Amino acid sequence: MMDLLGYGAFFLTTALMFSLITLGLNLQWGLTGLFNVGLAGFVAIGAYTSALLTTPEDAARLGGFGLPIVIGWLGAMIVGGIAAAITGMATLRLRSDYLAITTFGVAVVVQLVALNAQRLTGGPFGIGFIPRPFGGLAETPLLFNLSNLAVVSAVTLIVYLALEHLSRSPWGRVLRALREDERAAISLGKSARFYRVQAFAVGGAIMALAGALQAHFIGFIAPDNYLPILTFQVWVMLIVGGSGSNKGAIIGSILVWAIWAGSGAATSALVPPEQQARAAALQIAAIGVMLCIILLVRPGGLFGDMPRRPRFGKAAKAVAGESTAK
Repeated sequence: MMDLLGYGAFFLTTALMFSLITLGLNLQWGLTGLFNVGLAGFVAIGAYTSALLTTPEDAARLGGFGLPIVIGWLGAMIVGGIAAAITGMATLRLRSDYLAITTFGVAVVVQLVALNAQRLTGGPFGIGFIPRPFGGLAETPLLFNLSNLAVVSAVTLIVYLALEHLSRSPWGRVLRALREDERAAISLGKSARFYRVQAFAVGGAIMALAGALQAHFIGFIAPDNYLPILTFQVWVMLIVGGSGSNKGAIIGSILVWAIWAGSGAATSALVPPEQQARAAALQIAAIGVMLCIILLVRPGGLFGDMPRRPRFGKAAKAVAGESTAK
């Protein structure tokens, strides 16, 4: 019973970390319509930034300032937000598939830097001995997992409430208007690039925070942690939960991670070791089947709105309401 409770806490902690990444993507795509397929790069930036700020001094590489974990998380958000803002200023004039290709290129560059800048990132060996919250409880897995679950739950709740407030604010209404009818919003004096860079930066900061939380929870990071499969997982989580819904982003993350972890455990138990590599593809197949079923039954996801392209008047009314509120 204790082992089951400990695993449940571990599972929920991991799922909520994915939820944070999905919330950042939902701000960028669900609210603003920015097609980011390079989110693994921003997660990696947050993880490495926090690790470098908080690990003990190491003669083999740069960094190792030994700062408190909370400072590492704040530093990760700042660096991740700045990186996303710079990426946004350089790329947000592009649209749809061109933006996707560019953001994917950013993620590849981040991974190559992490792999080759050995003096800074540890190269393929990564960074170890990252301080862990409640590390003194590591010998008692149940207490350790429950304590980390409490911290990650609190962070996720704060981010969720903040995003809910932002999405209902005049700022959020402008983002929706830009997503649904850009010309209408621009005709009312709103700068599309200015608001999109802001949304991209905030979303990148949230993704970086998730990367920092994950780094300190595991205690070790390496470039292989941030492969493109991470982007695939998070996009499926958002689509299943419902694009545009923060609640859907969290529920979709937990549901997809349950299927992913469950299918992995089942294949490990039932498939011979020599077939493990081939059986790992069953995880992606299981996610794909679930995604197809949900899109057939609920094209907008479990909690998302149905896709729509409103007329000029509706988008103009949203922005006009924002202007009146000011």
